Amino acid sequence: MNATPDDEHWQKTKRLMIIMMSLWFFFGYVIHAFVTPLNGIKIFGFPLGFYMAAQGSLIVFVAMLFWFAKAQDKIDSEAGFGEDE
Repeated sequence: MNATPDDEHWQKTKRLMIIMMSLWFFFGYVIHAFVTPLNGIKIFGFPLGFYMAAQGSLIVFVAMLFWFAKAQDKIDSEAGFGEDE
């Protein structure tokens, strides 16, 4: 069976979503599971574990949103589904 442009679009979209969900899981749960050992490292006088729980994860999530929007827009444009088309 030949792959259509729609199939390729959805494969790229699924791959991007898996990457984003993996990063979300890592920064939302895995990092926080290691808060105690990370507290031995200080950044600007704050323990790294505290920083990651209070600020770091939120900063990463916002950066991920912008990266996802840009990457998905590129995937959509390549497949002819862009907003400008």
